[in-house]
Parts: sequence; structure tokens; C-alpha cells
Amino acid sequence: MYRVCFVCTGNICRSPMAESVFRARVAEAGLDGLVEVDSAGTDGWHEGDRADPRTITVLEAAGYEQSHRARQFHPSWFAALDLVIALDGGHLRTLRALAPSAEDAAKVRLLRSYDPAAPAGADVPDPYYGSLDGFEECLRLVEAACPGLLEAAQGALNPKEHVA
Repeated sequence: MYRVCFVCTGNICRSPMAESVFRARVAEAGLDGLVEVDSAGTDGWHEGDRADPRTITVLEAAGYEQSHRARQFHPSWFAALDLVIALDGGHLRTLRALAPSAEDAAKVRLLRSYDPAAPAGADVPDPYYGSLDGFEECLRLVEAACPGLLEAAQGALNPKEHVA
């Protein structure tokens, strides 16, 4: 089992969106039983809440399923995870600081680093304080990065098939 956890600030906008999109890509690739997808927030302000209504609206309009309850990321989770995907540079720094070891810190990557068209260090901007357009842009950025992330997960599952 390959385990991926997406992390944003409150786990109600970006990370549940990334979780839903990536879960759909995993299913389309026939990897349901091989890749586990989850999400969390660096902070626990919204713990137990559903995703932001705008996140739900954008996901449903694009045909994605989601049933989400926000939760806070805990450093103890690193041991069970293969990848911890940060949605922006602030999350990347926070998660690496929380990592119990250098090996765990190396598991943390920026989502957009999997999008070959994205500039190095590119973030998925937080749409929370804006309009629905920001959520739609967030979905576009997440969707652009998911094929590369799926390829990385497939490579980790079948390293002999993905040797360059």
C-alpha cells in the first residue's frame, strides 16, 4: 500500500479538493487497493467540519465525489505515510519542521512540483477569502499536478517499470 496525505491549513478547501481529485485519478488507473489517499490540515480550527461549501460546489460541478471531515495532521502519521503533499510553501516548511526525522521530512513535497508546467516552488493559492473563481482556479491547479503525482505513485509501486 502506498499512502499519500494532502495537507493545507484548515483541511476544508485545498487539501480535500486535492484528495478528491487524486482519489478519482487513482481509481481511474485501477489502483484503488494499492494507493490510499487522505488529507489533513496543519491547524485544527475546522476539525470535524465538512469541506467549505464552495469546495463542495466546485468538486460536484466537475463530477468529483467527496465525503470529508476536517482533521489536523499529527507528526506521528509520518511513520505510516509515503508522501505528504503540501499545498503551499508555508505548509511545506511547517510539515518539514514537524517531521520526526530527516527521512520523514524528505517525504514532504509541494503538490505543484508534480506539474511540469508550474514554476519551481509554485503554490496552490488559498481560495478561502475570495470568490468561487478562486476555488475553480484551485481545482485547475490540482488537476494539472495529479497526473505527475499519479506517475510518481505508480513508479513507487512498480519501480522496475519506471526506470529512466
